[in-house]
Amino acid sequence: MDRGTVFKRCLSSRCPQCGEGELFEAYSKLWESCAACELRYRREHGAMTGAMYLSAVITEVLAAALCVALFLFTDWSVKTGLMVGIPLVVAFAIMSYPKMIALWVAVEYWTDLKNGEAWVKPR
Repeated sequence: MDRGTVFKRCLSSRCPQCGEGELFEAYSKLWESCAACELRYRREHGAMTGAMYLSAVITEVLAAALCVALFLFTDWSVKTGLMVGIPLVVAFAIMSYPKMIALWVAVEYWTDLKNGEAWVKPR
């Protein structure tokens, strides 16, 4: 199985192993395992910490880019820039978090696949 398939499946909220089971039970609540192939999405306590860090880094990069864009391309006051920028960054963080979780599931699965872990059975 190639890396593209794994990431494509996860980014479409499907199981990285079989592509059939759903990743999410609710908006950003990950199922414990795949209903189709029984792959456990979270095998250890704190497994989603990487998704949290990934989300934080990407959101901070967006916030920095937005600050630079507002500084260079507008003549707004700091107050106006904050009133526009903060809601945009918060909305981005909330809306992108499920994709960051899915991306992290793909990273973990791909790493396990390459390390030959016993619970990984590519389909």
